[in-house]
Amino acid sequence: MAKNVFKLPDLGEGLPDAEIVKWHVAVGDEVKKDQPLVSMETAKAVVEIPTPYDGKIIKMYGGVGDIIATGNPLVEFAGDEQGEARAAPVDKGTVVGKVAVGEEVVTERAIQVGKAAMGIRAIPAVRALARKLNVDLSFVTPSGKDGSITAADVQRVAKILKEVGPMEPLRGPRRAMARNMSMARAEVVPVTVSDDADIHAWQDGDTTMRLIHAMVAACKVEPTLNAWYDSHAVGRRVLTKIDLGIAVDTEEGLFVPVLHDVGNRAPDDLRRGLEAMKDAVRKRDVPPEQLRGYTITLSNFGTFGGRYADPIFMPPTVAILGAGRARDAVVALDGKPVVHKILPLSLTFDHRAVTGGEATRFLMAAIEDLEKPA
Repeated sequence: MAKNVFKLPDLGEGLPDAEIVKWHVAVGDEVKKDQPLVSMETAKAVVEIPTPYDGKIIKMYGGVGDIIATGNPLVEFAGDEQGEARAAPVDKGTVVGKVAVGEEVVTERAIQVGKAAMGIRAIPAVRALARKLNVDLSFVTPSGKDGSITAADVQRVAKILKEVGPMEPLRGPRRAMARNMSMARAEVVPVTVSDDADIHAWQDGDTTMRLIHAMVAACKVEPTLNAWYDSHAVGRRVLTKIDLGIAVDTEEGLFVPVLHDVGNRAPDDLRRGLEAMKDAVRKRDVPPEQLRGYTITLSNFGTFGGRYADPIFMPPTVAILGAGRARDAVVALDGKPVVHKILPLSLTFDHRAVTGGEATRFLMAAIEDLEKPA
């Protein structure tokens, strides 16, 4: 009988890996095509992968919590159907040839800070010591001649790492968040403009619903912020439908589910959709399509605290509106001091696609809407 190796497919938009959440089969099981095989978490969603063949499970490449790279072996079957090619040989990391030993300082490009590349300078013996002590040289502050790292530098960092304990790998939503933030930082040219909305006249205390309404109003005045930017083509697509990504914080990490077509939905429908979305995030059963395709983002971080921020948005979108914690403040009214409720706002935009004038017009339109009684 043929042995077929099933490799982890791309579970969405070129994602590099996924984490095993739950196996629905075990070694030795006879399985049928399309029955549940394994649940994998990636892009902040849990995706159930069906069994690709009829056959018998003879090997599983990983346990719960393991991270499998896209294209790497996941399960091996024994069966009659022809599956994918056998898995490529695993590189055991064996070094072939001689390892040079010497006192010459070797410089390698290590990390990028701003526009200036920083190099790591260390002799082979120090590099070998770092490998032995499991110390990443990019974490080490050099004290040697011409900025080179010494053995004492490596030992100092190794001692600190031993005291603080083992590194905790980021998994699931936090792993996706870290990857997304790095990508956003590398691609976007962010600028933030901030101002306050006087919400003293509010009659409805649902801040999120008022913010959604204000973003719709602002998109009508300045639609260029409801757009996608293509860095390769150096162009933008201004979108007519507003699919709002709403940042939702959880213990597992940050989720940004989509509330679709917010500009054409009745308030009651939007409120039900918002509650259903939050409930799905809490239960961790948000469909993958509900985490992609938003056109602009809202972050109501003031629920937890903070006044102003530099919120981060994900390309290809070009803007995010952040709302801080509302506060009582003294303002001037007809030349006299009065106390009103103030809502701080921070709008971050991609300056490659949006001008400062467009961004401030958007923010002022949102503030104008927020300052209405209802």
